[in-house]
Parts: sequence; C-alpha cells; structure tokens
Amino acid sequence: MIRTTSARVWLGIALFIVLAPLLIMLTDPGALSREPWRELSAALGFVGMSLMGMQFIPTARLRILATVFPTDALYSFHHRAAVIGFALATLHPLLLLLGNPYTLRLFDIRSAPWSARTGVLGFGLFLLLVVSSVWRKRINITYHVWRSIHHVAAIAAAGLVIAHLFLIDHHTANPLQSAYWVVLPALWVAATVAIRVIRPMQLLRRPYRVVEVRPERREVWTLVVEPDGHAGTGFVAGQFAWLTARSSPFLYRDNPFSYSSSAEHPTRLEFTIKEVGDFTSMVPDLKPGETVYVDGPYGTFSIDDRAAPGFVMIAGGIGAAPVLSLLRTMADRRDQRPVVFIYGNSEADRITFREDLEALEQRMTLQVVHALDSPPADWTGEVGRVTGETLERYLPANRHDLHYFVCGPLPMIRSMQETLRAMGVPAAHVHTENYEMA
Repeated sequence: MIRTTSARVWLGIALFIVLAPLLIMLTDPGALSREPWRELSAALGFVGMSLMGMQFIPTARLRILATVFPTDALYSFHHRAAVIGFALATLHPLLLLLGNPYTLRLFDIRSAPWSARTGVLGFGLFLLLVVSSVWRKRINITYHVWRSIHHVAAIAAAGLVIAHLFLIDHHTANPLQSAYWVVLPALWVAATVAIRVIRPMQLLRRPYRVVEVRPERREVWTLVVEPDGHAGTGFVAGQFAWLTARSSPFLYRDNPFSYSSSAEHPTRLEFTIKEVGDFTSMVPDLKPGETVYVDGPYGTFSIDDRAAPGFVMIAGGIGAAPVLSLLRTMADRRDQRPVVFIYGNSEADRITFREDLEALEQRMTLQVVHALDSPPADWTGEVGRVTGETLERYLPANRHDLHYFVCGPLPMIRSMQETLRAMGVPAAHVHTENYEMA
C-alpha cells in the first residue's frame, strides 16, 4: 500500500509538471491572443518539451524514486515519454507550417533569426537522440558510445530549446511562465549534477576491491568484491548495482548487474555476469586487488515486505542471478515459506548455479524445476519454453495468494505476465526485472 500510494503521488506530481505550462497559458488571456493554430502549436511544444526534459529525472537513479518504482518501469516510462514528447514537439512546427507556409523560411538556419535557429538545432538534436536510441543496435553503436552521445546531445538539445522559448518571448513574457521555464531546467541540471558529479565523488571515497572472479558455466562469471577502507553498503535481496572497473566513475563506463549473493552478508558482494561484450568481456580478466566502484543498491525486485505464504520464481538464463540472491537470503534467514523456482535454459551445460540450487533445496522448502530447449537424451525435466501448462504442473492450490518473481529476456517476461494474468493471478502479485533497459 505504501508503494502504491507513493507511486500515485509521484505520478500526480509528474502530470502536474507536464501540464503546468498549459494551465499558465489558460490563466493568461494575453497569451492566447494569436491565431488558434499558433497557440495550439505553442501548447504542444510546451508539453512535448516538458515530457522530454523530464527524462533527465528517472535516469538520474534518484533513490527516492528507486524505492517506489521498479527500475525497468522507470526506463520504460523514460522511453515512451520521450517518444511521445518528441511526437508532440514535431507537431509544433508542422502546425506552424500548415497555418502559414511562409514559416518554412525559418528552417533555413543560414538566414533565420536566432529565435528560430535555436529551435531548429534543438529539434535536430532531439531527432538524433530518438534515432540513435531506437535503432542503436541496428546501426551498431556500442552501448558506451551511445550513452555518451545520448547525455551530451540531451543537454545541448534542452539548452537550445529553452533558448528558443525565451528568444521568441511571447509566452515567456508572463512572469509565471518565465519562472516555470527557469525552475524546471534548474531541476534537470540538478539531477544531472547529482548523478554525474556528486555521485562519482561519493564512489571515489567508497571503493571496493576484487576478491575473486569465479568461473560458472559457459561464459558466465561471478565477480566477488569487498569494501576497501569502509564498512560497505547493505542491499535488499533482488536489487542491482551499477559497476565500474578499470575506469573513473566520472566516465560513462558503468553497467547494471544484479546482486547474486545473500543480503545477510553485505560486506561480501557477488555479481554473476554473462560475458556478452563491452564491460562483461573484461570481467574474467579482473585480478584480486583491483578497484571496482559499486553504485547501488537500486530496484524493487524483492521479497521484503511481501506478506505472501510462498513464492514462485521464474527465470531464463542469467536472469537467475537476482533469484539466487533471493533464495540465498531466505536460506540464511531460515525462511521456510515454500518456493517453486522454474528455471529455463537452452542446454544443460548452461544451467548456472545448478549445484548451488541443489544445496539450497536441502536448506529450505524449495522445488527447482529445470526446463531446457535442447535437452540431452537422458533428460527427465521439462522440455521447451516455460508455458502456462508448465506452471499448471507445479503451482500449488493457493497459487492466487503467492507472489511471482520473473526475470530474464523481455519476451519471456511479457509471455509470463500474460500467462499469469490468464490464470487469474493479481497483477500486484507479479514482480519483474527486465534485462533490456537500454
């Protein structure tokens, strides 16, 4: 209930921020003195800019939001709101052109006044942001290069558009409207400074050192770190952190990984990582004693404060990492609530944590169900992807009272959400962690 109420409050605040410039316009008769199509164009531009500018906030990893909203939900909001904002911002010049085709001359940045140039250049940078984000993998931009372009272009675009608003000097002639477009960008700057300056300075004072890099199965490694010169920071089982290694925390070189260790041992952190490129290919080469910076914890993928008689956990591949943290924590707490863990993999030799899971079955009320896409000839477990029929075979009679934790590739998460909804499981009982946030 606390999280639900807090979420509604924050959503209400966000809605008010987005619509505030329209409310100011409606209370200022002089601001609506021009042709209706021109004022509608301005209104759409205001809302579009408010939506796009707000994206500085959820990506700033503010803990006050991270304890209310699942991180994948924040990033989903970030992506969708940015696209909607860009669409509204696009309608702004289109309406101007439809109302007065002569406006087309303002798009020539060689001869247009600066009031128009700033708007055109800002729009161009926003277009670059959208294209590079939506088609990043298709045009083969590496994650770190994309992040650098994304942040720099976002700041430059926002600055240009704000300059455009004040150079036009129609609606911003209203002191209240002017104050809004000063305070709102100031919040964006504050969020950027918090994550890009203050947070790295804090991380520099609280480094971690590598204790061990333990090979798991098939390009999967467990990185073990301990605090270096400080007491460390606790976490809640199921959460994740952003890791930086062999680089300064001031650079765009951090990557998100779930804790795979027990929350009952906060001074020895483990992160189980699949080697897929970029930072992950560096993990097996890390040596004991090397410095790693841990920015965390984040996320709400947790059993804490869940008044449930039992749990069902569903994971695919490396999505088992946060599940292991949940299970290890329950075992260390001697929590004997029943758990069914359905774990999907492509092949038997890709079952990460197989021996750990067998040991956990002896310590807690745990049933592990393995499902393989390509099983060996002597396989006796489930075959194929996890489906509703798979769940029907293992879920207890009180299935609607249980809480479900699903982690893995986005298609698997969506499939499980639809399956559980069809089975009548309340949406509030289904918790997800998406590994495709960016």
